Amino acid sequence: MSQLSNVAATAPGMTGVERQQETIAGRRQGPGIWQVLGLRLESAEVGRATLVATPGAELANPGGGLHGGFYGTFLDSCMASAVSSTLAAGQGSTTLEFKVNIIRPIMPGTPVRAIGVAQHVGRSTGIATGEIRGIEDDKLYATGSTTCMVFQIPANA
Repeated sequence: MSQLSNVAATAPGMTGVERQQETIAGRRQGPGIWQVLGLRLESAEVGRATLVATPGAELANPGGGLHGGFYGTFLDSCMASAVSSTLAAGQGSTTLEFKVNIIRPIMPGTPVRAIGVAQHVGRSTGIATGEIRGIEDDKLYATGSTTCMVFQIPANA
């Protein structure tokens, strides 16, 4: 695995969206779970983040569609990234809770995009919504919402 870091504390002078732009450019690694599930940050701007994936059969449930954990992680990643994109240098965030509504099954091999949009980010919490859509057909597969904790990164982290 690459020696690149995904920890916000390793870039204390960068805003959230600057860290994300570095990830998109390949100069920073995304979270390890993104590599495990094949997620890639496609775009990031302040208040919005988009990830893409083409999940394989190894992520399927016994019924043949993708396991619900994929939906949850994909949505959590895009929504938390939307909140993170709004943060100032020296701030970090983490998910406090999230909700997922699965609308239809994603079949293995289907290219999908998760779009997260920050609704509000304050001193201590951020709220975002997200959706998973098919890249080829624009079908809506799932929606979600999250609350994230916003915090100051300790100087000695």
